[in-house]
Amino acid sequence: MHKFNQFHFKGQKPKEEILLVVHRHWFDIFTQFIVILFMLLLSFGGFLFVPILLPYFSEKFDTNLFYFIQNSFIIFTWLLFFIIWIDYYFDVWIVTNERIVNIEQNGLFSRGVSELELQNIQDITVEVMGIIPTLLNYGNLYVQTAAEKERFVFHNVPDPYAIKDLVMNLQKSSEKKEANDLGALIRKEIHSELT
Repeated sequence: MHKFNQFHFKGQKPKEEILLVVHRHWFDIFTQFIVILFMLLLSFGGFLFVPILLPYFSEKFDTNLFYFIQNSFIIFTWLLFFIIWIDYYFDVWIVTNERIVNIEQNGLFSRGVSELELQNIQDITVEVMGIIPTLLNYGNLYVQTAAEKERFVFHNVPDPYAIKDLVMNLQKSSEKKEANDLGALIRKEIHSELT
C-alpha cells in the first residue's frame, strides 16, 4: 500500500495515484522566520529599554502611545508570521502516475493551480546553488515542456535529484505506455481494414 493513498486533491482522476507530495525545504521557511524572530526581539527590547532610555515616556499620554505602537507592531509581526506559514504550507507539488500538479499559494486569498502531463516533459534540470543548499540537499527543479508555459518550477524542494529521477522514470513509463497504446490502436485499425 502506498503512503499517499489516503490523500486526494480536487480534480484527481479515478485511477490516478499520488506518488509524491512535495513542500519547500524547511530551511526556506526557517530563513523567513529569522526575520520574524528579529522583529519580536526588537519589539520586546522596546518594551524593556525604551522607557529606561527615554524617560519622557513616563507621562500617561506618551506611555499609551508607546504601548499602542508596540502592540500594533506585534500584531503586524503576527500577521506576517501567519502569511509566511500559509504560503509555505499551501505551496505544494503533487506528482502522480499521470501528471504533476503545482498548487501555489500567493498571499492569503490567491491560489494558482497548474498541471503538466508526464508525456509533455522534454527535459528536467536541477539547480542547487550555494553551500547551505548543497549541505542540506535542497534546490530548484525545472521541468521543460513543449507547451506554451516553458518551465514548470519546483522552488527550494528537498532532495531535488530524487524527485528528478522519479519524474524521469514516470515520463519514460508514460512514453512506453503511449507507444504501446498507439501500436495497439494501429494494429486494431489494420485488422479492421483487412476484415
